[in-house]
Amino acid sequence: MGGPVLRWIHAHRHRWGHGRIARRLARALVARGDTPVGLVRNPDHVADVQSDGSGAVVLDLETATVHEVAGALSGADAVVFAAGAGPGSGAERKDTVDRGGASLVADGATLAGVRRYVLVSSMGAGSEPAPGTDAVFASYLRAKSASEADLAGRDLDWTIVRPGALTDAAGSGRVRLDEAVPAGTVSRDDVAEVIVSLLHEPLTAGLVLELTSGDVPVEAAVAAVIERET
Repeated sequence: MGGPVLRWIHAHRHRWGHGRIARRLARALVARGDTPVGLVRNPDHVADVQSDGSGAVVLDLETATVHEVAGALSGADAVVFAAGAGPGSGAERKDTVDRGGASLVADGATLAGVRRYVLVSSMGAGSEPAPGTDAVFASYLRAKSASEADLAGRDLDWTIVRPGALTDAAGSGRVRLDEAVPAGTVSRDDVAEVIVSLLHEPLTAGLVLELTSGDVPVEAAVAAVIERET
C-alpha cells in the first residue's frame, strides 16, 4: 500500500478522553506514511485529532445514517473500528456503540466500497461471559461478540483483534498474537502497532486474533500468523 488513506473510527470515551487506541493508531499510521482520517463525535476533539497529523470528520455513530457514514468513508482503503462507549456507560450504550456502531460502520463501508475492515474487539468475546462477571462488563462482551458475529457474516476483508486488558504503559513492540493466547495485558501503543501491521497485510483477512504483550516483535508476530494460516 503506497500511501493509502486509512480511515479509523472512534467515539468519545467518557472520563478517559477520546479514542486512546485510535489516537495512537493515527500517529503510527502517519509515521508509516499513511493518511488517516478520524471520525469523532465531539467537535471539541477535532483539534486534538488534527494535532496527531490526522484529518477529522465530525460524525456521531449513534445518530448518523448509513449514507452519512458511507460518505465519510468514501475513497478510503480501509477502516478500523476502535470505538467504545467507555467506562461509566451502561449496558444500553455498550450495545448502541460497541455493537450498533460497528455494524453501522460495516454497512457504510459496504456502501462506500471499502472492503478492508479491522475490528478492535476484546479478549473474552466470542463466548458467553463467565458466571459472576460484572453485569456491565458482561454487556460489553456480549456487544463485542455480536459485532464480531455480524462482521464475520459479511462479504468484507475483515480482521478481528481481541486485545487483553489494556494499559497505558509505553509499548515494547513485542507481543503474543495468535488465534488463542493466555490471558494477559497489552499496552495501547502495541495494539496500535499491531493494527498498522495488520492493515498492511491483506493475508490476515478472515482471522480472529488474540493479543497480549509478549516477546515477538510486532512485524514478526504478524508474519508468523500469516505463515501458520497459509
